[in-house]
Amino acid sequence: MELRRRLTLWSVAIATTPLALGGCTADRMPGARHAEGRVGPPELTVTPGDKSRDVPVSAEVGTRVTGGRITAVRITDDKGAEVKAEPREDTSAWVPSAPLQPERTYTAEVTATGDKGAKTTRKTTFTTTPKSSKPAITSTLYFAGNQTYGTAMPVTVAFDPPIPKEARADVQRRLFVKTNPPQPGTWSWLDDGSQIYYRAPDFWRPGTTISVRTGLEGLPIGKDQVGDADRSATSRIGRQVSLEIDNASKQMSVMRDGKLLRKIPVSLGKPSTPTSSGKMVIMEQHQYATFDTRGDPNGGYVVDVEDAQRLTQGGEFIHGAPWSEGDQGNTNVSHGCTNVSAAAADWLMGVTQVGDLVTVKGTEVELTEGNGWTAWNVSWDEFVKGSALPVPPGLRPTPTHTPDPGAVAGGSPVPTPSVRGG
Repeated sequence: MELRRRLTLWSVAIATTPLALGGCTADRMPGARHAEGRVGPPELTVTPGDKSRDVPVSAEVGTRVTGGRITAVRITDDKGAEVKAEPREDTSAWVPSAPLQPERTYTAEVTATGDKGAKTTRKTTFTTTPKSSKPAITSTLYFAGNQTYGTAMPVTVAFDPPIPKEARADVQRRLFVKTNPPQPGTWSWLDDGSQIYYRAPDFWRPGTTISVRTGLEGLPIGKDQVGDADRSATSRIGRQVSLEIDNASKQMSVMRDGKLLRKIPVSLGKPSTPTSSGKMVIMEQHQYATFDTRGDPNGGYVVDVEDAQRLTQGGEFIHGAPWSEGDQGNTNVSHGCTNVSAAAADWLMGVTQVGDLVTVKGTEVELTEGNGWTAWNVSWDEFVKGSALPVPPGLRPTPTHTPDPGAVAGGSPVPTPSVRGG
């Protein structure tokens, strides 16, 4: 039965703003080759072009250099204050650390230095657009700051309405992830454009720090919409924990650092409301929750539960179910949730964390794309196909094996979802 559980979902609202540098391209300063064969200064192009107007507040200072490298970039506003910015990894642009302000004038001075020490400096001044009156696409970042997450935690951004295919590359280009120690990954879109996930080929290493920025404020998205906000968050990856649930044995294996901690009897969804099989991620944890199914076609009841951990947007949870303890380990009687004893559910809450991998196998239905954080429910080869931008060469090869959820290796949904009952 599809039931609606009215729970408060944690989220960080985010804006989406398609990347576009307004204005024409700045004039180049060509490098000269002297008659005697000596190489002159490097060629340098800077965008936005000088005296450009109506430049989006999401603009970056783009640079293209031939015969040298960028050695200095200074951006200032019309009051002389310096604008902090960071270079992209390929140094193709300098990204302001915060959105620019509307209807302000900025100056960028860029210097490139050649191998022989010759320098070229270009200066460009541009003015940003007035505050947009276009409808904003709302984005939500499911990665909060100052948290500890499990090793399967994908960085997830949801969009309402979904991002059209032709705008996804611009949006993706404004989504930034840094890991320390470095563990490169890539973004991958759901087919309908409603969500995008970031993960590495393998699970995050315990102790990794992940910093995320969705620099979408003011980004033009298509002709008629813009992004709504710019958000950042930094959190770390905790201990390695994973759960493996087998419908055949009606048992849950709890693994930590690749070792079995405990086996717990379970009761899964009955045939009319089966539990999904697939690789899921714990999305939320609630000490107390109320599942309210009134108004759903097959619902109609309200039940209070304890120690509930969400696995899907459709409402599949692991939770304490004292009423089904006699069935746990032998018979499936739930509405799609994983029922465990009250004592086991309480114990699990002290072991698991948001971002832990949960694998369910042997049930009547397969997990559908986007029903929860499904970044791990596909192979790496399939995952990278969802990127709207070229995937770096080092991330293209197929891993030699499917990541083992029990190995220490490295690499919330739409509010008020409809769920199946306990």
